[in-house]
Amino acid sequence: MERAGRIIAGHKSTAACVSPEAIACKIWKSAVGKRIAQHSKAVRLNRDTLVVEVEDAIWQRQLSTLKPQILRKVRELIGPSLVAGLEFRVMVPRRMPERVETHAHKSAPLFDEADAIDDPFLRRLYRTARKKAFA
Repeated sequence: MERAGRIIAGHKSTAACVSPEAIACKIWKSAVGKRIAQHSKAVRLNRDTLVVEVEDAIWQRQLSTLKPQILRKVRELIGPSLVAGLEFRVMVPRRMPERVETHAHKSAPLFDEADAIDDPFLRRLYRTARKKAFA
């Protein structure tokens, strides 16, 4: 019994619907397993070489040693003609978006202790002194 990926990859009518690159990238998790797929991602197919991004150089080295076994499994899933080689590249680190705090939000306290001073002159004097101290 043939695998569905091999049938889809070899069928001429599905070539217009699904690209060989999409097929090769989608089977990556099935070929290497969940644990390795958490640290790597198939990104594109250059001619007959599947380009895989990995987290760091350690993963790159480890997967390079497993290249024959991984390539054999990929060929079992989608056939021998689509992928002839594997290339492992280290991912560019991506930063998560940061929240921007507005200046008005920082400088405007919810409770101002100067409001507790009854005398308006002393209250203004206190605020001026506090402003100079924190500037």
